[in-house]
Amino acid sequence: MGMSFSYGPPKDKQEMIALLRTAVERGITFFDTAEVYGPFTNEELVGEALSPLRNQVAIATKFGFDTNVDPRAMKGKGPVLNSRPEHIKEVAEASLKRLRTDVIDLFYQHRVDPYVPIEDVAGAVKELIQEGKVKHFGLSEAGIQTIRRAHAVQPVATVQNEYSLWFRRPEEGLLQTLEELGIGLVPYSPLGKGFLTGKMDETTTFDSTDFRSSLPRFTPEALKANQALVDLLGTIAAEKNATPAQIALAWLLARKPWIVPIPGTTKLDRLDENIGAVAIELTLNDLGKMDSVAAQIAVHGERYPEKLEQLTGR
Repeated sequence: MGMSFSYGPPKDKQEMIALLRTAVERGITFFDTAEVYGPFTNEELVGEALSPLRNQVAIATKFGFDTNVDPRAMKGKGPVLNSRPEHIKEVAEASLKRLRTDVIDLFYQHRVDPYVPIEDVAGAVKELIQEGKVKHFGLSEAGIQTIRRAHAVQPVATVQNEYSLWFRRPEEGLLQTLEELGIGLVPYSPLGKGFLTGKMDETTTFDSTDFRSSLPRFTPEALKANQALVDLLGTIAAEKNATPAQIALAWLLARKPWIVPIPGTTKLDRLDENIGAVAIELTLNDLGKMDSVAAQIAVHGERYPEKLEQLTGR
């Protein structure tokens, strides 16, 4: 996402193509995009970069927003959702073209649409799977009952929700439900949108094109208050000869074998740093120590403004 959208101005396309192909060379096999990233430009980037390597990778993309509605025209009401079955199928066809592929490995509903029964959504994706255009069905930021209802119509392969050391709501029933149903978890923002890397403090400023500039958790006050979490990661990192970012990723990888975090980057050195997290072993003692310290740290600031938070956990 950050290559095209949300984290400042879009990055150089040829540099990003080279980085994506290097990621495959380094052993990365799973890439996550969405039609709304741009919109459309990120899927086009992923398609151009990975089409020569298509048989080596799995590509996930998402539907669920109405990209015909300019969010600026909504005057703060938030993005417009659209998960009507006919729209899902239109998005699938368009995404297949932009991704330069004949099948989408994992097709997520990006956010739950309260105006379309989840059974209808699951049914539409089931038809796409039967047609050979999609391999697997996923949900993003869905609530537990929604997941159960969808799974009864078309098995849900994965749920993509935010999860990291500074956002642990999935532990309040979601993880237990996924384990019961045999569904994987794909944590987005596993590095806390960059905060858990230890590269920020209360003096950090964000470009107006960087969506973190509008997030309550990234105000100077919140950044300063939340520094205790980064200090915790730094302490463990020093013991493991690692970086805070690597410990944040290793913490997720150690929790369950079916948790697959998706850190984003636009830089080769960060790609290599993220990959290095796989080699770090956190013992049960390490995890227990981290949890006991983290439990005493109150995270400051909501993760999203109210309008965006209302789209999660449905």
